[in-house]
Amino acid sequence: MVLTKEVVLPEFKTLTVPEVDLSTATLMSAAPYVGKYCEAINNEFMLCRFESNDPRACVDLGKKVTSCTLELFKNIKNKCKQEFNQYSYCVDKSSGNFSFSKCRKTQAIFDECMKEKLSIDRPDFGYFCRARVHNSSSAPPPPEPCPCEPKFQEETPSLPDCKPRPAARFGGRYFWITE
Repeated sequence: MVLTKEVVLPEFKTLTVPEVDLSTATLMSAAPYVGKYCEAINNEFMLCRFESNDPRACVDLGKKVTSCTLELFKNIKNKCKQEFNQYSYCVDKSSGNFSFSKCRKTQAIFDECMKEKLSIDRPDFGYFCRARVHNSSSAPPPPEPCPCEPKFQEETPSLPDCKPRPAARFGGRYFWITE
């Protein structure tokens, strides 16, 4: 992307936000809950990115998504730390590709803790694939300006004078087809 003098970039200090600095196994273990807990603000952020087509317009919403994720992990740490640690450790150490298949027992214990202490149910299979309508609190973007009516030529130019073609010198292409 080429930048010109007219492009205003945000200051670095406005982009500074506490990051979710966790391992892959930890993030994958909590991913369904993060997706469900932060669904509204994440949908708002993605809508902003899609409509504005400019990431600078959505920096504040991105900060809210990150703070929502941090808030969920703080709640997990306060209420279900031991169960979550067992589950994420199992995901990390049971296979080389972070497979969940060998950790279903620890997952069930963690899911029960989340339901009991934080009142968050694990989303069922296919939850994030279903179509849902997001009611946005932000104003829709202004409509794109309608292009002017296309300019057409007043009349179709005349075709060049065509002479009839002479017959093919060596006969037609399909001479081998007999009737």
